[in-house]
Amino acid sequence: MSKNVYTLEEVEQLKAWFDQAELPAEMQLDKAVYIPDVKETVRRLFLQAHVCCENPRLQGCLRLLERIKAHLEEEKKN
Repeated sequence: MSKNVYTLEEVEQLKAWFDQAELPAEMQLDKAVYIPDVKETVRRLFLQAHVCCENPRLQGCLRLLERIKAHLEEEKKN
């Protein structure tokens, strides 16, 4: 998650992971972040990610996608 800039190819790889993932309806990512509609949130984050992936100041959407992915992978292990 310390990545400063994502390439469009990396965004597409991340999107491919989400396309095959089984997403829950909602998610409590941490104490402060609750996502009531995970599918719609992911869809909108990718719309933003495609526009700003190469701008190091606008990486929040990609960092959040990476956190969601890590959370889902952790849940799958348990």
